[in-house]
Formats: sequence, structure tokens, C-alpha cells
Amino acid sequence: MENLKEIVSRVLEVKDVENISREKTEEWDSFNHLMLVSEIEKNLGIKFTIEEVEKIKNYENLKNIVSKK
Repeated sequence: MENLKEIVSRVLEVKDVENISREKTEEWDSFNHLMLVSEIEKNLGIKFTIEEVEKIKNYENLKNIVSKK
């Protein structure tokens, strides 16, 4: 999961990714949400469903979805 942290940190330009959420992180807007999904898919070789993309609300949630892939 270290790669996931690096991707999130790079795309959202934040240092501490553990406690971030879409609701509380200004950098995590709709554009960056799509960029984040795209970068994760490209770098980790996975594909998200539309439902999964919509469910991503915070880092913990994202980590759980990625770990199931």
C-alpha cells in the first residue's frame, strides 16, 4: 500500500494521506478525484467500477477498495 500513499500524495499534493477525505481536503476536488482514480489504475494495474469510484470518500475507504483488487 506504500505505492498507493505515494500516488495519493503526488496527485493531491498533500504529505499526510492517512486522514484525508474528499469532504475536508480542498485539493480533493472532482477533477483531482478523477486524476487520482486514473493514476491508481495506471500505476497499480487495476480497474475501478463506476460504483467503486463513487464510493471513494477518504483514504481509508480508498485503501480498502484497492486492497480487494
